[in-house]
Amino acid sequence: MPSSKQATPDILAPNLDALFIGINPGLLSAQKGHNFANPANAFWKLLHESGLVPRRLTPEEEMRLLDHGLGLTNLVARATRGVMDLGREDYDAGRRALTTKIRTFRPRMVVFVGITVCRSYFNKKASEPIPCGEQPEEICGARVFVVPNPSGRNAHFSYAEMLEHYRVVARALDRA
Repeated sequence: MPSSKQATPDILAPNLDALFIGINPGLLSAQKGHNFANPANAFWKLLHESGLVPRRLTPEEEMRLLDHGLGLTNLVARATRGVMDLGREDYDAGRRALTTKIRTFRPRMVVFVGITVCRSYFNKKASEPIPCGEQPEEICGARVFVVPNPSGRNAHFSYAEMLEHYRVVARALDRA
């Protein structure tokens, strides 16, 4: 169960095929105690329709990700209304904690769920473009990918565009 500072559980195991990383839990996810619990968020639907998992999981079934070699964590553990409520200290502590998790659990692939979380992890300026897809960087030997944030608030990508980016990850894992 998450601690008082950690709003949703980490879904981690050694040697995962892919570790998905969100920026931080929203208030509804924190209230429910499960990752991507807002029904307006398409994360679970995208995982299934891309071929990453064989059936659509619910937030309450998040631990089943491990059955498919997938994990889930956040850059910042505490819940907020939005990223505007996060400060430099949150990101600095989150980068250190996330790097430790990646070093400890050694996933083959790291998948940032959103450009903002990737930018925040690598401490890049807003003016530095980050495309979705595979990135030139590695983290502790893991390949790095970025997929669009599936939040209902993300108007930058259509559902079809988001699905194609999740399918890129599935193909990289030979699941498509």
